[in-house]
Amino acid sequence: METEFKERAAADWRQRVYELVFEAETPGGRIFDITLISLILLSVLAVFLESVRSIRESFGVELYAAEWAFTILFTIEYMLRLVSVRRPLRYVFSFYGIVDLLAILPTYLSLLIPGTQYLLVIRILRLLRIFRVLKLTSYISEGRVISTALRASRQKITVFLVAILTIVTVVGSLMYVVEGEEHGFVDIPTSIYWAIVTLTTVGYGDLSPKTGLGKLLASVVMIMGYGIIAVPTGIVTGELIRASKSLSTHVCPECHAEPHDIDAVHCKYCGAKL
Repeated sequence: METEFKERAAADWRQRVYELVFEAETPGGRIFDITLISLILLSVLAVFLESVRSIRESFGVELYAAEWAFTILFTIEYMLRLVSVRRPLRYVFSFYGIVDLLAILPTYLSLLIPGTQYLLVIRILRLLRIFRVLKLTSYISEGRVISTALRASRQKITVFLVAILTIVTVVGSLMYVVEGEEHGFVDIPTSIYWAIVTLTTVGYGDLSPKTGLGKLLASVVMIMGYGIIAVPTGIVTGELIRASKSLSTHVCPECHAEPHDIDAVHCKYCGAKL
């Protein structure tokens, strides 16, 4: 009986910790996320300031102490996330799990490899969690909608990119034949680089055709570029419309996937109960 009581108490404790560190729709979870975001911003600011020589010479000790204080706090937070999930390894190898780990490793590595502490700026990636907080304040989580739309359109975008690579390879090869080395198109890779710059309407101007036929081909590529730019825009826009329905900030306790529909009871990725 006592063992069962301890196991139930441990499960309840893990559930409370999980709701605090993963769920942003509870008051405690919202306060936790806001505090976490504030600490992330302060830690990144400390790294920026330490890279300035005059500030480092005047406040080096204070900044070093602040860096370790932030790292210890983030380490505790990382451990809480590990002990509160049902499958720690799945969290460790998830996107946020990797980012959270990379946010604390540089400080420890700096003990062995001086200078690696400046890699702590990767902590800025943790601000992606801010979208969960904005959702609670009646703002649309645009980052999540965009992410969902990009995942849904990745196959179409892949086909589009393959088509573009084919076009620039053909055009670059033709331009190499038409212009030749004497006009700066010294090889096919260089000509493909020119085709990419021209097709995307970037136009660095470091390489340009000199012959009439080359200019005609360049004109066709330029005009084609305007039409090609609209293709991925239309694909992603269509998926954005589908993804713009109301989504919740619930994180699946099994696979840690998100987002889910506002009325979802089970995870749409693994089927676990939310």
